[in-house]
Amino acid sequence: MHRIAGGFLRALVVTAVLVALWQAIVVVFRPPAFMLPPPLDVARMLVERPDLWQRHAVTTLIETVAGLALGATVGVLLALAMSLVPTLRRFLLPTMAASQAVPVFALAPLLTLWLGFGITSKVVMAAVAIFFPVASAFADGLARVDQGLIDLARLNRARPWQIVLLIRVPGALPGLATGLRLAAVYAPVGAMIGEWAGASSGLGYAMLLANARAQTDVMFAALLLLAVMAVVLRALTDMATARLAPWAAETR
Repeated sequence: MHRIAGGFLRALVVTAVLVALWQAIVVVFRPPAFMLPPPLDVARMLVERPDLWQRHAVTTLIETVAGLALGATVGVLLALAMSLVPTLRRFLLPTMAASQAVPVFALAPLLTLWLGFGITSKVVMAAVAIFFPVASAFADGLARVDQGLIDLARLNRARPWQIVLLIRVPGALPGLATGLRLAAVYAPVGAMIGEWAGASSGLGYAMLLANARAQTDVMFAALLLLAVMAVVLRALTDMATARLAPWAAETR
């Protein structure tokens, strides 16, 4: 908790420095407001447009959390399947790697076409954006367990599923924690991309409307809310994963 609180304090300091630099650029170069609005205009927009955080941010948060849960579950199950059936690993890993070569921006319109403009397509979009980091990190951890422990278990006639659940999974938990931390940052972006392809609410939807009306301050406000959402999710994930593998704490 002390480490997380210290990280939060450092994030506030960095944010304050960036906002001061932003204000300095506005004062010195005087760009048009539709290109770079002052920080106070963005803050005022958050007050004058409560729908941004009462409706749109809540929608994106629900899509993000649901997508994070779905993507993490699929990633964990795929990694376990590859560990239990080594032959499956040789087929799935190249397929998963190839899937990452397809830009998520290209998938969003297709998911919207197949699943509709509702929340389902956004949840799936967020899941698609984060399942690979979780699956690859966990699968790599499952494959890099001490061979001596595996040999000892086989000498004692342990079954393959026992080796996976009792030896490989505990050894791979630090890798899983790393994948989940990455997923917590990518999930909000995936949900927003899904909203850009078609939605009736959400921060991505609000940004599209603001862009059409040249309301740059609204776009910056939506981006600020998305950044706060990602930071909070990352902090919560850090707290949860710190208890996942306490024997593999970070060294200082």
